[in-house]
Amino acid sequence: MDWVTVSTKVRRETLEKAKKYKVNVSEILRNALEKEINEREEDAARKSAKKISAELNLSEDEVVRLIKEDRKR
Repeated sequence: MDWVTVSTKVRRETLEKAKKYKVNVSEILRNALEKEINEREEDAARKSAKKISAELNLSEDEVVRLIKEDRKR
């Protein structure tokens, strides 16, 4: 896995508090970014399933079931 450096600006007070409470800022930012990406991917998948279900006259649950079945193969 390749890593890149990302920088951001935060209020000085926020960083001072993070240091005071020994908050691992890098870990928090990585986790928050990954969580946001996962939520957006899930939202995109839901929208795709809804579109597919409408086009194929299947319920969204049926589309999800078929996708899960296919992934098991």
